[in-house]
Amino acid sequence: IPYFYTIQKSFMHLHKIFYALIKADGHKEILDYCIAPTENSEVWSELLTGLVSRGIKHVQLVIADGLVGLDSALNHNYPQAKFQRCLIHMSRNIMQKVRVNDRAEVVNEFKELHRAKTRDEAQLILNRFIDHWESKYPRMVRNLASTSNLLTFLEFPPSIRRTIYSTNIIESFNKKLKRKTKVKEQFPNESALDRFLATIILEYNEKYFGRAHNGFKQCQDTLESMF
Repeated sequence: IPYFYTIQKSFMHLHKIFYALIKADGHKEILDYCIAPTENSEVWSELLTGLVSRGIKHVQLVIADGLVGLDSALNHNYPQAKFQRCLIHMSRNIMQKVRVNDRAEVVNEFKELHRAKTRDEAQLILNRFIDHWESKYPRMVRNLASTSNLLTFLEFPPSIRRTIYSTNIIESFNKKLKRKTKVKEQFPNESALDRFLATIILEYNEKYFGRAHNGFKQCQDTLESMF
């Protein structure tokens, strides 16, 4: 099972951490979730250990934002997996650190990474971006320069790169979750919240059962040979 994505959202002062997966044939589903008071390495380790015990032993790529404690949990449970930092989250973080008048130009330059055809080309784009903005936004540039795993998506076939440079593939689920929870003023207890989330997840998985995500069928053989 080559890829899985993580997404974390918070409401009702609790963290809901979701694991979604997409296989080499392009079929996707949400695998698991956890309700926890905070995100840390113990929470991530518990979730990942649970996935391993259920037979999910071969993960090729993980795409996530910079979530606290995730790195150590991944290294322990899936040391062979590569990691891609979500470029969309990075773009949003960058926007928050620059002046409003500069945001469009800054973001458009950063998005050139998405269109790079090789890792060398992407590194040149990144270096040019850093050189351009370093004097004006030194803190933003330092944070960006110290962020690893921005270009991992370029190690994979071109037909799926638009899918794997961000966690956008599960944004449809996130939007559905927001719509559903918006009409719920409160949950009487954690069990009620558990049942509510499980119902939404089952509906989502049923909807996408058997559907292949764009680009994966074209390179399925290549992806499977990469293990």
